[in-house]
Amino acid sequence: MLRSSMQSAVTMGQLQQKLDIIGNNLSNVNTPGYKSREADFSSLLVQQMDNLDKEGENANRVTPDGIRIGSGGYLAGTEMDLSRGPISQTDRPLDVALRQDNHMFQVQMNNNGAIETHYTRDGSFSFSANEDGSVSLVTSNGNPVLGENGPIRLDGNFDSFSIQQNGSIMVARNGEVAQQEAQISVVEAVRPRLLQAEGQNRLSIPQNVDFNEAEILTNVAPENNSMQQGALEQSNVDLAKQYTDMLTTQRAYQFNSRAISTGDQMMGLINNLR
Repeated sequence: MLRSSMQSAVTMGQLQQKLDIIGNNLSNVNTPGYKSREADFSSLLVQQMDNLDKEGENANRVTPDGIRIGSGGYLAGTEMDLSRGPISQTDRPLDVALRQDNHMFQVQMNNNGAIETHYTRDGSFSFSANEDGSVSLVTSNGNPVLGENGPIRLDGNFDSFSIQQNGSIMVARNGEVAQQEAQISVVEAVRPRLLQAEGQNRLSIPQNVDFNEAEILTNVAPENNSMQQGALEQSNVDLAKQYTDMLTTQRAYQFNSRAISTGDQMMGLINNLR
């Protein structure tokens, strides 16, 4: 197989993965709190061919001596854009937006019987009724939202409630003045690049990371919270950039496909000369 065909075939597979990432960004453009992903490419193994007889014989040469022959490109990793998205007013009492960068809600997950803590910027909450008459604050996927003392649960039959800027949940009962009955727990990602995506707009701490949890996430004191009730943070996906990246990637895919076709034609000509 021609080296050029092998390089193109390898690169096309990696470009397809980038197209998948772009497609995922576009499909989540209306997902509250979603963070855009971007593909990072790097070169595979490079072969150095020293074809010069005398070292430094071309003093005016800018590039290194010899020829570097690559093996194609590969997807080195996926970076997450953690910049805050625009906040839109919904006037829904259980919608909560975080106005500080790298702040996240804590969510309890049951992973095959193992209780884990995940993190999200999606504040589209709701109440879920329990058998004892209480209600639990849950995410749009039904996962319990954590407070200072575990999953947030409120006694039922309240008149009204409100979520303050500092994350305290004020509940009014029997016509009396509202009292604080819970506190939404918020953490700040000190090293947000170390978090891994878990699906359903959730993040977690990888098991094989070289840092302990306190070096990645820190608890945010209530007085340092900045929440907005009746609002949601929208996705930070830049549609113009995503469409531009998609066209650029498709063109690169097309060029590599054409290189394979050209290499096949050259092999045909060589075979006909025999």
